[in-house]
Amino acid sequence: MLELNYRDARPIYEQIKDGLRKLVLSNVIRQDEKLPSVRELASQLAINPNTIQKAYRELEQEGFIYTVSGRGSFAAPLSEVQAQRQTELFGQFDEIVTELLYLRKEPEQLKNRIDSLYQHQISGKRGVNQHPAAESGKQAARKHSEAEAAGRHPEAGAEDLEKQEPGGEVK
Repeated sequence: MLELNYRDARPIYEQIKDGLRKLVLSNVIRQDEKLPSVRELASQLAINPNTIQKAYRELEQEGFIYTVSGRGSFAAPLSEVQAQRQTELFGQFDEIVTELLYLRKEPEQLKNRIDSLYQHQISGKRGVNQHPAAESGKQAARKHSEAEAAGRHPEAGAEDLEKQEPGGEVK
């Protein structure tokens, strides 16, 4: 059901929260379906029940789950969750796009990136985190360093390599 990555920089409760959120949004956990009890999930994941309790409490505050006293926690109606989550994500999206535009990224580059993510999403070939656009900062820095060491322009694509002059400049 949930997998934890102990090498992830995010706290365990956030990983649990994100995992449960994805399960609710993708309708794997259906509306009004009972979630595992705090003790049950803590036992399955071999972690402290307080960690699960914190994740459940925050998911309830965010509207993804609701608790019925004496019965347990349940998945909230998806329509309410989706509307709230979309509003939250669009706010983050606006902040990120504004910063990228400030960093002089062309609107066309941003549109192409969204189109690429969409194509990968509908093709089902990769998960969001496996998309080339989602590479980590360390991977990007490594590629940048390797390109500079090889005398190539760091942002040159494969098609640009054929056009590069020995000094790394694109023709």
